[in-house]
Amino acid sequence: MYKHKIYKCIGLVGICLAVASCKVPAFMQSAENKSVPESYNDNRDTTNMAALEWRRFFTDPNLVNLIDTALKHNQELSITLQEVEIAKNDIKFKQGALLPTVGAKLGLGVEKVGRYTSQGAGDASTEIAPGKETPDPLMDYTAAVYANWEVDIWKKLRNSKKAAISRYLSTVEGKNFVLTNLIAEVANSYYELLALDNQLEIVKQNIQLQKDALEIVKIQKQATRVTELAVQKFKAEVLNSQSLEFDILQKIKEGENKINFLLGRFPQEIPRDHGNFLNLLPPAVRTGIPSQLLANRPDIKQAELELAAAKLDVKVAKAEFYPSLDISAAFGFQAFNPSYLVKSPESMLYSLAGDLAGPLINRNGIKAEFKNANLRQLQAMYNYERTILNGYLEVSTQMSNIDNLEKSFRLKSDQVDALNKSIDISNDLFKSARADYLEVLMTQRDALESKLELIETKKNQLSAVTNIYQELGGGWK
Repeated sequence: MYKHKIYKCIGLVGICLAVASCKVPAFMQSAENKSVPESYNDNRDTTNMAALEWRRFFTDPNLVNLIDTALKHNQELSITLQEVEIAKNDIKFKQGALLPTVGAKLGLGVEKVGRYTSQGAGDASTEIAPGKETPDPLMDYTAAVYANWEVDIWKKLRNSKKAAISRYLSTVEGKNFVLTNLIAEVANSYYELLALDNQLEIVKQNIQLQKDALEIVKIQKQATRVTELAVQKFKAEVLNSQSLEFDILQKIKEGENKINFLLGRFPQEIPRDHGNFLNLLPPAVRTGIPSQLLANRPDIKQAELELAAAKLDVKVAKAEFYPSLDISAAFGFQAFNPSYLVKSPESMLYSLAGDLAGPLINRNGIKAEFKNANLRQLQAMYNYERTILNGYLEVSTQMSNIDNLEKSFRLKSDQVDALNKSIDISNDLFKSARADYLEVLMTQRDALESKLELIETKKNQLSAVTNIYQELGGGWK
C-alpha cells in the first residue's frame, strides 16, 4: 500500500512536469534576407580583385614591408587573436558539460550525538564486535569516487556547444576583418605620407620662385616702377609659404608616428620612395558581382555566424522549459576506524540515483530569458541584413568615387599645366610693365593651390582603390 502511494506520487509529478513542459511560449521569427542586386551598374564580370593576395595587390616594396611588420606587431590585432583563443576555450568548456563529472573524495569527520536520542541510544546498545561497543564520539573516514551526469535529452547542451563553435568561427572572421582594416589603414597612411612629401617639395619650389620674384620687385622699386606696397606683398607671400612648409613638416611627423603606431613600434623614420608621386598608377579595379560579398567580406560572414549562434541560443533557452534528467553515482569505502576501511563488504558504499526535474511554477525568469533569446536573434538578423546592405553601398559609393576622381585628376592636371604657363606669362608681362604685381601674386598662389590639390587628388585615387579592395573583402586571404 505504501509503495503504491509512492508510485502514484511519482506518476503525478511526471504528469505535472509533462504538462508544464508543453506550455512553452511561442515567438514569431522573421526570415533573414540575403538578397543583393545581381550586379554593379549592369556589369556581370565575376573577376574580383578581392581574390588577390595583398602582397600581389600592393607592388611598392616599402609598403609591403610596412604591412608585413604591422601584421606581426600590431597590438589591436594581437588583442583580437586573444579573443579567438578565448572563444576556442569556450568550446572546450561547453564540451565538458556534455560529459559526466567524475571526482574523488577523501573525508574525515567526527560526530557526537546525545545519549538520550534515538541514534545515541541505538549506538550505545550496538556492539561493533562481541564485547566491543560503538565508539563515542564516532569518527567518520571516507574514500570514494563520485560522478554526476546531465543527460542531454533535449539537445540543450549540444546546441550550447554548437553556439560556442559558431561564436568561435565568428571571432576568426572578426580577426580577418581587423586584418583587412589594418592593411588598408597602413596603405592609406603610407600614401598620405608620400603625398605630403611631394606637397613639401612643391612648397619649397614655390618659396624659391617667390623669393626670386621678391628680388625682382625690390629692383623695380629702386627703379621707382613699383612701390613699397608691392615689396611687402611679395614678402608676405614668401612668409606665408614658409609657414605652410612647417605645417606640412608637422603633418609628415604625425603621419610617420601614425604608421609607427600601427606597426607597434616607437617613432622612427618610415622608408619610402620620394620620387614623382603623380606618376603612380593605382591597380585596375575589378569588383566582380555583389553576391561574392557574402563569401569574401569577413564582417558579413561574422554577422552570419553570430546569427547562427543566436538561433541556437533560442533552442537552448526553449529547452529550459523541459524536464532535465540528472544521474549521480558514488562508490567507495566508509568506516569509523581507518583499519576498517579495507574490510569488504561491510565498509563498502555505493549509490546510483536518477532525478527528473523541471519547472512547475514561477517560470517567469525562464520565459523572460526565452523572450530575450528571441529578441537577440532578431537583433542578429537585422545586423546581418544591415552588414550586407552596408557592404554593397560601400562598394557602390567607392566605384562612383573612383570614376569621379579619375575625371577630376585629368581636369586638375590640365589646370596645373595652364597655371604653370600663366606664371611664365605673368612674370614676362610684369617685367615689361604690362601686368600688375597683384596679377603675378594671384597667379603664383593659384598655381600653388592647384598643384597641392592635384597631389591630394592622386592620394585620394590611390586610397579609393585601396578602400574598394578592402570593401570587396580583400586582404585577409
